[in-house]
Amino acid sequence: MTRIGIVVGTTRPGRRGHAVAAWIAAAAARRHPDADFEIVDLADFGLPLLDEELPAMAGRYAHPHTRRWADAIARLDSFVFVTPEYNHSVPGALKNALDFLYAEWNDKAAGVVSYGVHGGTRAAEHLRLILSELRVATVRSQVALSLRDDFTAPAAEGPATTAVAPDPHTHGPLGALLDDVLSWSRALEPVREGVPA
Repeated sequence: MTRIGIVVGTTRPGRRGHAVAAWIAAAAARRHPDADFEIVDLADFGLPLLDEELPAMAGRYAHPHTRRWADAIARLDSFVFVTPEYNHSVPGALKNALDFLYAEWNDKAAGVVSYGVHGGTRAAEHLRLILSELRVATVRSQVALSLRDDFTAPAAEGPATTAVAPDPHTHGPLGALLDDVLSWSRALEPVREGVPA
């Protein structure tokens, strides 16, 4: 069974990302019961700022927290990244988590669900550039959630009072994203397994 991680890309207290990930997981379970979608929450890993002496491409990890993170990512076939936009880019916690590893990301597919005042689209653009360097194939389909239109309370009332309530226009793009990630993941399976073309 194809295993797809829904990566919550922020560790900030009161974040909206976990609610978005739960919405994606519920939609994925209905649409693709033949795949295993699971939430991977960066907050559960407690990664410090990158503290490995060797570059991730070396694949020799000195610290238990890195090995635990590597094991969690290595067993997944592909990803859906959930990212807010912080200052025109991804959260530092997400960039840091990506930088810890290399081979564990390679030859997998990914989709991006972003959110922010303007849908988090600039964070999504930056994330695609980072993922391409990690040899992750990002699908074209994308979901961009507006803090104003796709959550139950205005941002001014605070994240703790907010739940995701996407406008119906997002259901089509989310379905397309899930379909694409799953099909690309399966298409890349021979590459991940080292099967000659």
